[in-house]
Amino acid sequence: MRICMMEGPVDLAPDSPTWAGIAERIAELEPDLLVTNEMPFGEWLAGSPVYDPARAAESVRMHEAGLTALAVLPVPAIVSSRPIPAGDRLANEAFALQGGRYTRLHHKQYFPEEPGFFEATWFRPAMEGFEVVDVGGIRLGVQLCTELMFNERSRRYGRDGAELIVVPRASGASIGRWLTAGAMAAITSGCYVVSSNRAGRTADGQVFGGRAFAFQPNGEPLAQSTDTESIVVVDVDPARSRAQQSQYPCYVKE
Repeated sequence: MRICMMEGPVDLAPDSPTWAGIAERIAELEPDLLVTNEMPFGEWLAGSPVYDPARAAESVRMHEAGLTALAVLPVPAIVSSRPIPAGDRLANEAFALQGGRYTRLHHKQYFPEEPGFFEATWFRPAMEGFEVVDVGGIRLGVQLCTELMFNERSRRYGRDGAELIVVPRASGASIGRWLTAGAMAAITSGCYVVSSNRAGRTADGQVFGGRAFAFQPNGEPLAQSTDTESIVVVDVDPARSRAQQSQYPCYVKE
């Protein structure tokens, strides 16, 4: 299976020349599965410590337009996330698109609350759980950004039969601990781990670190994006994940 990961630029609009260039490059790479960064379209709401219903509604609208842009990509399966209304806040919903068919996968459960990332102010889950789902012929689980820091969720995905963990992110300039978390998620689960991230500096100075990355089921690096290649493909073999899950430390009983 050929999986595409990417660095998504800040303030990306689905009707922009920038998106057209991204779409063209993705089509050239001919992936079986695309993993985008977390909530890839429009502004980063959680930079503000105050919830704004009008800005929340605009982000929902922008991502609804983004669904149309994603659906026309010549890619059999796509995993991304978007904001949806959830009472007095938003939910960050991971989803799959396959042949234009939308499948809800997961709602983000764990939220930071600090400068640049006031996510608990803006978001709450409207559904519980970390479920394994078949997408594009591979069994996967989703950990949205901060959720990657919780290895117990990665380990459980492996125990539940996942072969791949996808991690859409919108993380800051520091990249080292995210690489460590990705490697540990692979080691504890026996799954491939593939993560895309937002990249660049916003008008108010907030920096997102980019660096899409992929790890093999044994925790060894598989690939990363670079300064010259922001969209990268990797080849994965689900059988390798299944084999790794019988090896140390995956077989160790809880």
